[in-house]
Amino acid sequence: MKAEEMFRSYAARKQEVDLLKFRITNFRGIDADEVIKSMCLAKPEGEKVQEGGTSDRTASVALNYRKTADRLEDEMFDGLLEQYRRKKAEIEFFHYCVSRLSGKLPEVITDMVVEGMDWQELSEKYSVSHTMIGKYRRKALKEMDVFYEIREKNDLEVMLS
Repeated sequence: MKAEEMFRSYAARKQEVDLLKFRITNFRGIDADEVIKSMCLAKPEGEKVQEGGTSDRTASVALNYRKTADRLEDEMFDGLLEQYRRKKAEIEFFHYCVSRLSGKLPEVITDMVVEGMDWQELSEKYSVSHTMIGKYRRKALKEMDVFYEIREKNDLEVMLS
């Protein structure tokens, strides 16, 4: 991913990270006991099922279901956690790059991308023209692309080693 893509999608990516954090924090998983109860009481068509209680086969299926449900819950949670870590790392890298920009670019880009200020607000805040805001943006993108290229090269070296 290049810096320009983060400029365009920062708000959406930040929202995704916040939503993933919420989902992880409030993860409840599958209510296995309810499913097991319904499996034990259900009578499949075409099969003879004991009338008075739970059959051994049904109990075995229920226990297998519990193991499967637990495994699926773990996989679901691990998937959410991995997505969160990956997306959060991308945002943190973006902030790192912004903090390393030259001159007043860190402030301008933070206001532009992170705070979501429009060009008129930026022009007024920094007492410069829209053209100058455009120049700041282009310069920041050029500087940040260097960081992204270095990261990409490092990631490639790690994968190949």
